[in-house]
Parts: sequence; structure tokens; C-alpha cells
Amino acid sequence: MENDHIENLFRELQGSFDKEEPTEGHKQRFLTKLETSSAEGKRGKRTGIWWKSLSIAATVILLCTIGFDLFNPSPSVQQQVSKISPEITNTEYYFASLIEEQVKKMQSENAPATQKLIADTMTQLRTLDNDYKEMVQDLLNGGNSKLILSAMITNFQTRIDLLNEVLEQIEEIKILKNYKDENITA
Repeated sequence: MENDHIENLFRELQGSFDKEEPTEGHKQRFLTKLETSSAEGKRGKRTGIWWKSLSIAATVILLCTIGFDLFNPSPSVQQQVSKISPEITNTEYYFASLIEEQVKKMQSENAPATQKLIADTMTQLRTLDNDYKEMVQDLLNGGNSKLILSAMITNFQTRIDLLNEVLEQIEEIKILKNYKDENITA
């Protein structure tokens, strides 16, 4: 039965087969191409093996680096400062909470008469905060720790003094405004 199918196929294709003889030198051209491709294939296999092993090594190094970073993260700036001076962390927390409280108090007093004063104060506070960050970097870079720590505390005190002064000015503005309002209505 299987033979019948093959015989039927050949009968159907009869007359369409190419019976021409190859041109002269065909065999030699074929062998030359075969040798050339065989030599390139061997060279390609060597470079293919080289590239595969190199890519595997690069992948392993990349995975090791990522794993190291995930399981051994670098300490934060705050942790580095705490190692240098544990006291500064408590001091910084105290001053930061005090400053934050006064800033909220100052911003709650926002009125048309005090807007410019509050905006200027916020600009000065940002400048002092940037100075503080530079001092932290100096401390981490190995500067004179006692001098820098003293400057950091002075920076916090300057911010608090600035906020106290602004809050007093806001109170004076409110008193003057109330006084003027009373005189106008009387």
C-alpha cells in the first residue's frame, strides 16, 4: 500500500524531472564551496564558544553584583553620621521637630500682609538646610568633626532664631493691623 502511494507520486511527476547534466566543473565548484563553508564553520564554532562563555561570565558577574547590592546595601547618610557622632542624631531629631513645629505655626499665620515675609523666610530656611547638607558631607569626608558638629548645631540654632524672629514680626503685624482696624471703625 505504501509502495502504491510512492508509485502514484512518481507517475504524476513524470516528465517534470530535471534530466539535464550539470555544467562542466560543477563537482569541483561544489567541493570548493563545501571546504570553504566547513573552514568558516569551524572558525565560527570557536568564536561562538568564546562568545557564549564570555556572555555567561558577564551574566554571573552581573547577578553577583546585583545580589551584593540587595543583601549588603550601603548605609544611608544618617547612619554614617550616627557612626561618627551618635549624639548628633538625637540633637538633629530634637531641632528638626522644633523647626518643623515653628514652620507649621508660621505658615498657619499666612495672610496677605505676611506672605512676602513668610516666602523670604522659607527661602532663607532652604539656604540654611543646603548649608547643613554640605556640613554633613564635609563630616563624612573626614573633616574636623568637632568644628563641623559645632557648625551643624549653630545652623539649627540659627534656623530656630530666624523662625522665632519671624513669628514675633508676624504678631506685631497682626497687632498693628488690629489697631488700625479699630481706629478706622471708631
